[in-house]
Amino acid sequence: MSASGPAPLSGRPVTITGLGAHVPAKVVTNDDLAKVLDTSDEWIRQRTGIRERRVAEAGLSSSDLGITAAREALADAGVSASSIDLVITATISPDRMMPATAARIAHDCGCGNAGAYDVSAGCTGFVYALAMAAGAVASGLHNQVLVVGAETISRIIDWEDRSTAILFGDGAGAVVVSVCGSSPGFGVAHSSLDTRGSGGILGFDLGGDGAGEELLLIPAGGSRLPASCATVEARQHFMKMNGREVYKFATRVIAQSAGRVLERCGREMDEIDLFVPHQANLRIIDAAVEKLGMAKEKVYTNLQEYGNTSCASIPLCLCGARAEGRLHQGDLILLMGFGAGLTWGSCLMEWGQTGMGRAGRGHASEGEGGAGNTRAADGRRD
Repeated sequence: MSASGPAPLSGRPVTITGLGAHVPAKVVTNDDLAKVLDTSDEWIRQRTGIRERRVAEAGLSSSDLGITAAREALADAGVSASSIDLVITATISPDRMMPATAARIAHDCGCGNAGAYDVSAGCTGFVYALAMAAGAVASGLHNQVLVVGAETISRIIDWEDRSTAILFGDGAGAVVVSVCGSSPGFGVAHSSLDTRGSGGILGFDLGGDGAGEELLLIPAGGSRLPASCATVEARQHFMKMNGREVYKFATRVIAQSAGRVLERCGREMDEIDLFVPHQANLRIIDAAVEKLGMAKEKVYTNLQEYGNTSCASIPLCLCGARAEGRLHQGDLILLMGFGAGLTWGSCLMEWGQTGMGRAGRGHASEGEGGAGNTRAADGRRD
């Protein structure tokens, strides 16, 4: 496979120094959906691997979930909000078309000096945003960047459409991207800084194929098809997906993109310690892992509990993996996203030290109060 394209990440060494995640308290099980859709728990599990998903309460938006995850990531990294230079939010369910959801997250977190913008790249958005953050820090343009993946996809799902309603859930995850080896709250790396063994982001592979635009989209609401009574009546403001074609696309690009980023960084597939793919569908993940020739024990999944949380899925997985003791300093980690656009993106990194500010909470915080473990207690089902 050719490794033509961008070189490995160069400049100042960059890593993830803080993690945060947050999910709504409300759990919607497959049995709950079977009460309103022509489906069953067995049917959904066999085709997707999903058991349940989280749904935000009325009145909560993507920024509300993202703010809680972002605050946790800042605390985990041990950095002040005022030290953040840039906030990037990846989302397919922004609060509004304008202004950027990132602007509200930055304001409410106290990042008063930070620039803020959104990334719209379908479910690949978090990897795209991470690449923008890594490039900004590596180049010296910024020292500390907050990256947030935040979704309330329940707001853009047609709950009468079985093909999409069973797949998605709400949630948010966040990371702080900093110079390797920088101390908490400092963020400026000196040229003499020794970063050996501190881990770091090695490189990315990003791509897109606009020919697949119609396979996964929200048809109306933009300038191509503005909102009207007709578009509302036709339910064109909800997500539409050609599942069969998206499956073919995803299983192909995962293997191709993973191969490219590994070759560019001079690493081999068997060196990977943990593979964190976008949590779209367990059948897609299993098929891609088989193509990669990777042991299933090296793959992290959480879609059984959360469903497809789009731009939040990868940071939610990172939080869960750390809590379960599956992330160790020096581990080689492969992140992989794919989604609407059609887009794809891979990131290869050596895991460094996180949780410098305080011990990591573990799994995502839960509910409006931001406390608790994501594992739902028996009997709590809304």
